[in-house]
Amino acid sequence: MNICLFTPEEITKPLSLKDERAKHIIKILHKEVGQTFNAGVINQKAGIATITDITDTSLSFTFVPQSEGKPLYPLIMIIGFPRPIQLKRLLRDIAALGVSQVHLTGTELGEKSYMQSNLVEHGTAYQMLVDGTVQAASTHVPELFLHKTLKECLASIKTNNSQLKLCLDNINPSGSLNNILQNNAASSYIAAIGSERGWTNTERQLLEESGFIRCGMGPRIMRTETAATVSASIISAHAGWMD
Repeated sequence: MNICLFTPEEITKPLSLKDERAKHIIKILHKEVGQTFNAGVINQKAGIATITDITDTSLSFTFVPQSEGKPLYPLIMIIGFPRPIQLKRLLRDIAALGVSQVHLTGTELGEKSYMQSNLVEHGTAYQMLVDGTVQAASTHVPELFLHKTLKECLASIKTNNSQLKLCLDNINPSGSLNNILQNNAASSYIAAIGSERGWTNTERQLLEESGFIRCGMGPRIMRTETAATVSASIISAHAGWMD
């Protein structure tokens, strides 16, 4: 836990010692009254919290904001619903990379039951994004959107002429992701990754009609969460966000 995140309502109140954040502060960080820890308000400012009191039931602190927090990058990820166990890792990792939006979508070849996963229904998916944000010591959590179909997903996303739209596909790609990034100037990006069985020809046509360039990342077939993390990393490195 590289930063403790709080909602705007929590930042001014004592923290219950039963809360995982309090346990981490006391048992892992070994903080005492008078000492500080990194803290922030979700989607707001980051700063320093100073412990003012620890009782049998709660930990009290003051918070002084110091920055606007690490900004999210202009990268939107469209991802076909993966297996629930993969979804946890995927959301945590791409949130840590700083993508701005995550659109989880049903696909023609994807398993329909994944969309009814308790991870999504009970808010665990959002919590994984928060966990990735904490890992990155950031305060800004990527937005999460759910769509039944790729067509619905594409219709919901606002696009602009400076955006480079990329469809990751190992079936007859137009070129490698690296080469396409080098040959196309852009200030923002959208990357689409299919579910574990990939895209259908109908979906490929829909993506191409929407301005997406089909590109590959070599001959090896990757899991959805691997392809999402690798492509986001390649795009981030190309854009200079990792410098």
